[in-house]
Amino acid sequence: MAKKEFNYRGKTLEELKMLSLNELASLLPARQRRSLKRGLTEQQKILLKKIKKNESNIETQCRDMIILPEMIGKTIKVHSGKEFVPVIIIEEMIGHCLGEFVLTRRRVEHSAPGIGATRSSAALSVK
Repeated sequence: MAKKEFNYRGKTLEELKMLSLNELASLLPARQRRSLKRGLTEQQKILLKKIKKNESNIETQCRDMIILPEMIGKTIKVHSGKEFVPVIIIEEMIGHCLGEFVLTRRRVEHSAPGIGATRSSAALSVK
């Protein structure tokens, strides 16, 4: 089966890359449009410069950076609060934030009850 060609609001990836930031913002949802209208922060500008230079090991803490068409195909390491998690950017991510793809919380895994536990729970671990 042939791969379906990517479209975002009726525009191909090549057409999206040709648009200016303001023209692209008009295609995005309201939250992202407002964020781009206010302008990029200094950290976001630094991240975009690194992406345009084709640097290989890009690490960032800008979890609120909106994914733009020029980021497609790059691997960016995004901070989860503890470590940098690599994210491979694909076409379907356009308009989302980097932080949406890196979770900040892990599943809680409990082990056996400890020394200071109540008598009823301490008796269970003896078995």
